[in-house]
Amino acid sequence: MPHPASRFLAEGPHVGIRPITRADGTEFTARALESKDLHHPWLFPPDNARAYGSYAGRLIDDPTKAGFLVCEQGDGSLAGFININNIVQGAFQCGALGYGAFAHAAGRGLMREGLGLVIDHAFGPMRLHRLEINVQPGNAASIALARSSGFRPEGFSPAMLFIDGAWRDHERWALTVEMRPRS
Repeated sequence: MPHPASRFLAEGPHVGIRPITRADGTEFTARALESKDLHHPWLFPPDNARAYGSYAGRLIDDPTKAGFLVCEQGDGSLAGFININNIVQGAFQCGALGYGAFAHAAGRGLMREGLGLVIDHAFGPMRLHRLEINVQPGNAASIALARSSGFRPEGFSPAMLFIDGAWRDHERWALTVEMRPRS
């Protein structure tokens, strides 16, 4: 069920971001099912209630993770999701981003706007200094989003993550607070 805009942590002209909740399961899993062709073979978001419950629970209960939903302005429908994983404080102040658009929102610029809002939130209230994105080399859409959001390529990691039954190579991209243009 869409949530009112007043629950947004931040908003832009077309989307707002808000924390993921356990109550988002029905819409999230329906959108994930509709988006299987878009996501395969890169991403496998939860597409049933049990998997969503585990996924949301980790993002909500684990202080080293933060989950955000990108919601369309107006009706609040879910356009995608952005997670910050492996959050480390102290001298590192870093987190690793993961994200996915839902099929109905793909190619409309909504995730780019949402990612900008999450980056601002991470570098602002969350007080992170660095964000990283690890993306499979063939995932052109994800690489384009990283590049257009100001991330710089930093390297290549062979057999980095176990995805879809195999160890997959990844390109490493990063952004620091100093790299963001000041408003």
